[in-house]
Amino acid sequence: MTDATQGQGPISIKAPSPGKYRWLVMWLLFAAMVINYVDRQMIGFLKPLLSDEFGWSETDYADIVFWFQASYALFYAIWGRIMDKIGARFGLGIAFAIWQVGHILHAGARDLNHFIMARMVLGVGEAGGFPGGIKAVTEWFPKKERALATGLFNAGTNIGAIVTPLIVPVLVLAFGWQMAFVITGLLGLIWLPIWLILYRKPRETKKLSATELAYIEQDPADTVEKVGWLKLLTVKETWAFALGKFLIDPIWWMFLFWLPDFLGKQYGLDLKTFGPPIVAIYLLSDVGSVGGGWLSSRMMHRGVSLNMARKLTMLICALLAVPVMFAAFASNLWVAVLIIGIATAAHQGFSANLYALPGDVFPRSAVGSVVGIGGMLGGIGGMVFSKYTGQVLEQIGSYTPIFIVAGSVYLIALLVVHLLTPKYAPAKV
Repeated sequence: MTDATQGQGPISIKAPSPGKYRWLVMWLLFAAMVINYVDRQMIGFLKPLLSDEFGWSETDYADIVFWFQASYALFYAIWGRIMDKIGARFGLGIAFAIWQVGHILHAGARDLNHFIMARMVLGVGEAGGFPGGIKAVTEWFPKKERALATGLFNAGTNIGAIVTPLIVPVLVLAFGWQMAFVITGLLGLIWLPIWLILYRKPRETKKLSATELAYIEQDPADTVEKVGWLKLLTVKETWAFALGKFLIDPIWWMFLFWLPDFLGKQYGLDLKTFGPPIVAIYLLSDVGSVGGGWLSSRMMHRGVSLNMARKLTMLICALLAVPVMFAAFASNLWVAVLIIGIATAAHQGFSANLYALPGDVFPRSAVGSVVGIGGMLGGIGGMVFSKYTGQVLEQIGSYTPIFIVAGSVYLIALLVVHLLTPKYAPAKV
């Protein structure tokens, strides 16, 4: 020991930063989700205008949503398999191109069937968004950061939902609803060449430092290279994720496609006045998306087990969703906005942790397929709930029965996840 260090305590050497290139990948996924949700949500904002122009009933609109979800559900599983086969770079790129074409096709719709067909093309492409995103996160992030990364890129859906009420009224009033679809579709296509140029797997990325590569690959190597669909369908962890998606996805779909209608009927809002309440709701959603991913990751950094961190975070989110049962009774617009905003934030926090499940318990080679299976069931749940929503509004004219379901399913979903994965251990594939 030298004179300079005598009498001093142990010297703390700070570990070098692992680098930040992986976060560039996350921001690319974030941008894709912004575009995804602008494209997806426009029909909800234009519902009053298009219903007047084409004479749609509540069940007609529910059918448009239903067929979008039908194609989305079917192709979610297919895209999951495609992502595992060809990877996120080209898989997500192809899916993105298809959904932008489907979005632009809305401009040429002249009757109910045309809108259904355009929505189905959109559904085919958008079904690849999350399987591709989760696949990329699994490739680029260690387990302890996946929920946070998923929550951050998933926050792009909320930004898309915020951007929509800000730009759509301006475009519609200036150019008409047809050109609104064309302009947003063409602007969105800018993302595609950027993704294809920048995205590679970590070991194929020249700008990635050795330190960050080691950080990304810190988890034990997968012992399984390929897992077939039939095998995945026999594994209870697949059903933990899939049934969770079946229960919670329909609630998000409902908010996405019917929230402007609820605010219009309950508080007299229209295309010009939807903006501030919708923006407030989805800003709260962003807090939930990032906060839910951050909370479980923070718990794990503090030594909490993976099992406890994920499930405790989901429990908190499930409890925060319960008050939405009473949203239809709020006499004040902003009270309703607060209740619904907390519920959508709870959904996003719950969803960020549920989306982390495939990467947590399955080998990387199976993640896309598991996400695809879960997304398919989520889409089927959305189809069922869309029919239910249309029938309730057509026959009762009240959102209360719909919100009661919305406030209760998250606790049920968490119970299902816990019963099927009590130890949250690696799936036996």
